[in-house]
Amino acid sequence: MLRPLTIAGGGLAGLSLAIALRERDVPVTLHEAGAYPRHRVCGEFLSGVQTSTLQTLGIDMTLTGAVPLASARWHDPRGMVCDMKVGGLGLSRHLLDDRLRQRLVSLGGRLVTNSRIVPGEGTIWAAGRPRRPSPWIGLKCHATDLPLTHDLEMFWGTNGYLGLARIEGDKVNVCGLFKNTPLPGIKGPRLLVEMTRLGGLHRLAERLESASLVEDSFCGVAGFETGRQPSGGFSIGDATHLIPPLTGNGMSMAFESAECALPRALDYARGLSTWSAAASACANDLERRFAVRMTAAGVIQRILTSPRLSRLVASLARSGLLPIPALLPLLR
Repeated sequence: MLRPLTIAGGGLAGLSLAIALRERDVPVTLHEAGAYPRHRVCGEFLSGVQTSTLQTLGIDMTLTGAVPLASARWHDPRGMVCDMKVGGLGLSRHLLDDRLRQRLVSLGGRLVTNSRIVPGEGTIWAAGRPRRPSPWIGLKCHATDLPLTHDLEMFWGTNGYLGLARIEGDKVNVCGLFKNTPLPGIKGPRLLVEMTRLGGLHRLAERLESASLVEDSFCGVAGFETGRQPSGGFSIGDATHLIPPLTGNGMSMAFESAECALPRALDYARGLSTWSAAASACANDLERRFAVRMTAAGVIQRILTSPRLSRLVASLARSGLLPIPALLPLLR
């Protein structure tokens, strides 16, 4: 007999761990505060995850039809900074989350939507970032009729940064992290455009205004800080480590987090470990796996969100003295 497990939170980490547990016959109930399908603030660029991780979790087939992304260009308010090669996939969370949901249900997992629960023994916490005072706001919107020069375009301005990434259906995901400056009377996709303009990225704002921004795809999130999160118990995903979105590694880390948690959750389900021992071992595993990239990402974000330092970095990159592509391995 296997002990049943409960998962709080139906994002990438929670869904993929639930699927992996069901593939190993563990009884699983997943509680999700919202419903499916829905849009989430996310770069929708999957980069750095190993095929073996997806196969271990039993979710590799859910990425069918994702758009291969191979080229990227960085910009600042003065224009192009540098080009680089990337390796990744573009796929909307609206589609991916729903595919994962369907897979969980097909494996016999119990899914309860519009439901919130509290932590306790046997409950793995994957309910996302804890709410914390923060100067940041995340905004996201899909666009059509938005030509790109590269598969991924990254921009940093004086108030934050944002990225454009190709996703399925000839759409572009526009997602940014901005200093939360009040703009009274402005909401929806227009808020994303005006935040872009406020950061000095005027040409990009004009491009967004010329495109068709999909109103019902717009969403925002506030009250969070990137970095290590003040979580406790058996926690995974953004509840433990929220990497700055400029890295493009957030979706990958959600899957890697589920992979780290899987053997510890199985030990508890099989009666080989106490709950506290499993939770502690998972926390240690996650820290070992993510320590370098979290530290590097934190340093890079502080530089790129400092107007003075970001200008220096852009000047060095334009002159070839700072090879930005060489930093990528630190973030994977």
